[in-house]
Amino acid sequence: MRAPTGLPAATVADLYRAACLAELDALKPGNVHGYAPGHRMVVADFVTSAEVSAPPLAESGARVGRRVRGGVEATFAAVGQNTNLGILLLCAPLARAAEDAGPFPERLAAVLADFDASDARDVFAAIRRAGPGGLGRAERHDVAGEGPLPPLRAAMAEAASRDRIARAYADGFRDLFAIGLPALAGARARGLAPPWTTTAVHLAYLTGVADSHIARKHGPERAEAVRAQAQAQLAGIDLAAAPVERLLAYDRLLKQAGLNPGTSADFTVATLFLDALLVARGEIVSD
Repeated sequence: MRAPTGLPAATVADLYRAACLAELDALKPGNVHGYAPGHRMVVADFVTSAEVSAPPLAESGARVGRRVRGGVEATFAAVGQNTNLGILLLCAPLARAAEDAGPFPERLAAVLADFDASDARDVFAAIRRAGPGGLGRAERHDVAGEGPLPPLRAAMAEAASRDRIARAYADGFRDLFAIGLPALAGARARGLAPPWTTTAVHLAYLTGVADSHIARKHGPERAEAVRAQAQAQLAGIDLAAAPVERLLAYDRLLKQAGLNPGTSADFTVATLFLDALLVARGEIVSD
């Protein structure tokens, strides 16, 4: 295996777009996807969002905060709503780390340790602009609060118990390596091909951890109930048999209840993006 190499911005942008579009192709219960719209959004909103957010997300040498803020602003200018804040928060550190040569986990750790005041300013501005559902207020490091901004990683650590994307900033993106990549590798080992490998990744998150987006909007107890329900409803499902009707039935159930496991979808995109980056850098071998 060759030594890990840094990637040019054009490659990072292409892989990011591909990850976003691959996620949309997969049937992911409760989310917007190619089989069904949902939550007053359609696939075209997300396709456009992927296209316009790719250049700022992949801007060569840009800091993480600038990438997130640029992506959110470009998205709002194009579709007028928040479709990808979580995706950008997860993918921006990955994109920045992918530029540099050396083992990816070490490069990602270096990016997460290098946040400065501009990162906090830009990420807080992006979050306020996007206005994610159920954000609420926090006693400390509130994104809508006044006064000096806290260090970005401290703010994320403060929110880690409430939000798995914030937790990723505090624990080195552990879910991607512990849940997402193993699920993707396992699906490929079972002979699945896209888009069912992507569905397998999404179900690993949906059934493995309570979804933060649902928790913010409906409470942590409801989020855990949905996780347990998904685990029971989808037990033994054989993705090799392309179980479209069974997954669509659960998709309708979630959407009729107003439940959107958006964080599971965000982590699915980030998993596909990370996998593609690692392949392009020569750190894992594509099947």
